[in-house]
Amino acid sequence: MLLKSIAIAIAASVAGVLAAAPTASAAAPGVSIQGWGSGNCPQGMLCIWPNWNHPPQGPVETPSLTTNSEWTGSVQGFNFYNGTGRDAVISGFTFGSSIPFKSCAPAGGTGGDLYIPVNVTKVTWQLTPC
Repeated sequence: MLLKSIAIAIAASVAGVLAAAPTASAAAPGVSIQGWGSGNCPQGMLCIWPNWNHPPQGPVETPSLTTNSEWTGSVQGFNFYNGTGRDAVISGFTFGSSIPFKSCAPAGGTGGDLYIPVNVTKVTWQLTPC
């Protein structure tokens, strides 16, 4: 009987620890996912804006990039909104340097900032979650 009581107590302790553990975040390292709106980003698109600006409705400035397909080029980026159904990989360099930058923008209407200004040179898409 004593062993049964100990086993129940251990099981309850483990369940309590698991219930209190924080859940994993879908955000990639180096990305801050926020709850702001899409701003002026067209529906079904990934938008990147050059400046830090995220009022509740989302950025209202003209995006430096609007795409829903593979893209290469060169634009300044800081904020993003991914209104597509796919996770976007944003690549480039930290602004004014040759230090590479790569981060994932989760699908499904999420907005975020890249923490630092970057020179975005490529957008690709991935099937696996960020």
